This record gives sequence, C-alpha cells and structure tokens, in this order.
Amino acid sequence: MGPMATHDPEHSYWRGNLKYLSILLIIWFLVSYGCGILWVDQLDKIRIGGFKLGFWFAQQGSIYVFVGLIFLYVLWMNRLDKTYEASKNDHTSG
Repeated sequence: MGPMATHDPEHSYWRGNLKYLSILLIIWFLVSYGCGILWVDQLDKIRIGGFKLGFWFAQQGSIYVFVGLIFLYVLWMNRLDKTYEASKNDHTSG
C-alpha cells in the first residue's frame, strides 16, 4: 500500500476537510449566484421589511450566509480535529 492508502488517518482527515469545503462552497455559490442573480425575479415576489427578497440577498443576505458558513466551517473542523486527534493518540500510544 502506498502513502495515500484509504486507512491512512491523514488522508481521511483531508478527505473530510475537502468534503466540508465542497459543501460550503456549493452553498456559497447557490446563495451568491443563485439567490442574488438567477432566482432574483422569483425571490422578489417575497418581501422582508419592505424590501424584495432577491434584492435583500444580493445586498445583505449573502453576507450573513457567508458569515454563517465561516462559523459552520469552524464547528465542523473542530469536530474533525478532535476525531483525528483522538485517532492519532490511539496510534501513537500503542
């Protein structure tokens, strides 16, 4: 087996990290491009605080979602770090 074996904890860690990044980037794209450009006409039929929802997403909503994605990434990575730190300690203590 080579250095990139699927049971290698470092490889699994980076695969998990890339999975999280992929999910978050897809959400980021859908919110910024989808809600701000593609679906703006449909979203403009809904109003929030007197503003059309499509306009709101293009101006402010996507920024709030992006900040939320940062916090979600931190949460997921802390969980991933703890999982693989425990796994790393199990391998080094034996």
